[in-house]
Amino acid sequence: MTAIPRTTDFTADETYTPEGEYRFQNSREAVRRLPFPFPDDEYMYSMNLEPHVAAGTGALRAAFDIDEHYVSECAHRDQMLRDMPGVHYLALPHMMEAQWDMLELIFESYSRDFPEHFTLTKNGNEWRWQNRLLGIDDSFTFGDPATLPLDPMEYSTRQAQGEFVVLEEKDNTLVIGAGMTTQRADYSLQFNLGMNFAEFHGPVPKLDTMGILDRALKFLLRMKPGHPVRRVNWSLTVNPRLETSVETLPDWAPDRAKVTPENAGEMVYLRIELQPLHRLPRSNAIVFPVRTYLVSLAELVAHAPDWAKRLHRALASLDPELVDYKGFHRYHGAAVEWLAKYDDGAPLATGYPWIEDGIQPGPDSVD
Repeated sequence: MTAIPRTTDFTADETYTPEGEYRFQNSREAVRRLPFPFPDDEYMYSMNLEPHVAAGTGALRAAFDIDEHYVSECAHRDQMLRDMPGVHYLALPHMMEAQWDMLELIFESYSRDFPEHFTLTKNGNEWRWQNRLLGIDDSFTFGDPATLPLDPMEYSTRQAQGEFVVLEEKDNTLVIGAGMTTQRADYSLQFNLGMNFAEFHGPVPKLDTMGILDRALKFLLRMKPGHPVRRVNWSLTVNPRLETSVETLPDWAPDRAKVTPENAGEMVYLRIELQPLHRLPRSNAIVFPVRTYLVSLAELVAHAPDWAKRLHRALASLDPELVDYKGFHRYHGAAVEWLAKYDDGAPLATGYPWIEDGIQPGPDSVD
């Protein structure tokens, strides 16, 4: 995989929690590089696993993507960890080997895919890590946690976008053994730590009767190091808030009642989750990252109008059980009504637009 050119500045003054006010917006480039999750006008939940190989020039070009929000998301993670210690980062004691696996995977990927920003230098077990975006230049001994200021997983994931959950293989299933979760969507790491695959996926409607869970688990248990897979998931959320966990429910839940057909374009965000799964070579654990992208309905209309039309059609035909499970039943109708104004009913090409940029240019603003 060759180095990936960067053309967008990094934004450092964005906020993802409502102290004062939210400050967040996507550039035109940021919208057009999204891993848009709707290949058709209708949507049904599936595991949609595929090999995690480079595709196109956007979010799927790197093993672990970074974009213009990297600096502000790392600052947000630091703030969340300080505000709620012992909630967002947890690791069972026996997961240390997996933690070093995680550090190596993230740092090698970043230094390979974004060498203008990151450098990992190895001399045996003596490693040097340089992160020019965050001003970090540290030397440490790989395998010796005393040479790092934090646990290996916490140290590396503080410098990464997205969430990271580590699953250990045990008794023919996968069990959550560690996590860095400052961007949680409606779940609690404290509650889920130690749960197995069926337990933490159990609430998804119809999965048991469709056999999807069982097939997905069998597939994941057969994963080999060096052969990652990925899937794309999605939901809707209100405001550009990355963290909508059970513990912070009183902070964000009331905003769902404020959405109307008039303000849905600015208040409602499509929340896209890119999930590239890797089998770790030493520990044999599987890392389950969740790289979250937020884009408002208005930004989709402005910069990717065909995607806005497709989203309208997918939401309008969505199974009510999925609407309820994904947690946006209170404002689902308002979002559909707002998007309907920008859908002329013209046929759209099917398939994922990741390989080639098939987005039609849109206006610079939305009325």
